Amino acid sequence: MNLLIKGGRVIDPSQGIDDTLDVVVENGRVKEIGKGLAAPAGAETIDASGRYVVPGLIDMHVHLRDPGLEYKEDIVSGTRAAVAGGFTSVACMPNTKPAIDNKAVASYIINKAKTEGFCNVFPVGTITQAMHGDRLAEMGELKEAGCVAVSDDGKPVKNSELMRRALEYANGMGILVISHAEELELVGEGVMNEGFTATELGLKGIPRVAEDIATAREIMLAEYVGAPVHIAHVSTAGSVRIIREAKARGVKVTCETAPHYFTLTDDAVRGYNTNAKMNPPLREAADVAAIKQGLKDGTIDCIATDHAPHHLDEKDLEFNEAMNGIIGLETSLPLSLGLVREGAISLQQLVEKMSCNPSKILGVDRGTFKAGSVADITVIDPDKAWTVEADQLASKSKNSPWLGERMTGAAAATVVAGKVVFSGR
Repeated sequence: MNLLIKGGRVIDPSQGIDDTLDVVVENGRVKEIGKGLAAPAGAETIDASGRYVVPGLIDMHVHLRDPGLEYKEDIVSGTRAAVAGGFTSVACMPNTKPAIDNKAVASYIINKAKTEGFCNVFPVGTITQAMHGDRLAEMGELKEAGCVAVSDDGKPVKNSELMRRALEYANGMGILVISHAEELELVGEGVMNEGFTATELGLKGIPRVAEDIATAREIMLAEYVGAPVHIAHVSTAGSVRIIREAKARGVKVTCETAPHYFTLTDDAVRGYNTNAKMNPPLREAADVAAIKQGLKDGTIDCIATDHAPHHLDEKDLEFNEAMNGIIGLETSLPLSLGLVREGAISLQQLVEKMSCNPSKILGVDRGTFKAGSVADITVIDPDKAWTVEADQLASKSKNSPWLGERMTGAAAATVVAGKVVFSGR
């Protein structure tokens, strides 16, 4: 696991580095970065000329469906998709069967990832037992087992008193709470964003305020008890504003958005396209603009995929009946690079939001090229043109709204602990 990556544009916001440099890896760790460095004994050399070399990308919101739903995805196929997309680490959500609400399930995931996976897998445990929303899970046990956070993602914690206690207990144990912010009574039978498009299509809408109210509740609870909270998959202008205001007054709130929320609007649903059905739903142009501004000004800390694989039979249905969610591990990088090309964020900000910040928020030892750090590295070809083709995707599921679309930018090499686990598309 010795490696020399030569002549790439090395970007490491954790150290303020942005320069054409070499990276030397020995025994799976970063030895040094600098100009004109020699390869260590027996090292593989990667020519990174014209490419970006960044700390390994981290996706803090992925559904691997393993255990129990392996017909959609499993740890092997999901991590293969991750490294193809340039990700060296993923945090997997707990809505598996059984849910990740105990040490046995968490240990199963960690051990399978170590023996059969292609990248690091950090499990997220549940907030409540079996995600039923009535009793807290054993958070201490989950942390001890290796969980980096807790969430009932896919479901909000409806009971405010229970959510308060979750924030207090998690804070005392040093584990992050990730909130699925959604007011279900306002969602009702809605299946897409409430607005002109839903009315035109004759589909029941989900108002933005269903997310905004829940986001505000989580922030108020976190502020009251003095605990951190992370808001998942932010999609509305209102949530961005609420989080921005909370940060300004010192609330310990962080958040993420996903590429579909800064790339697509609810117009993508036209034709009753079930690959444009997700939760929260695609919103309108004003929300997309607010998401981009939130990324630019630092309100939104991370870009995550909410990779949600589903079998064709679960998507090839009437729109009302189809399951929510799309895959995203293999399209996230080019879509996010699109923000850089249009000037919405800088390249340094992209690396922060896809590597450094997720590492800090989850408390994992990644996201840097400091000497001695684990050599998780992504080499990016910003000009690589490719087409999203179902039979070329590593994920078991193919539920992407970008099938057939041209993308620009891809991982040229993905390195995990000094080992090249993916080379080019």
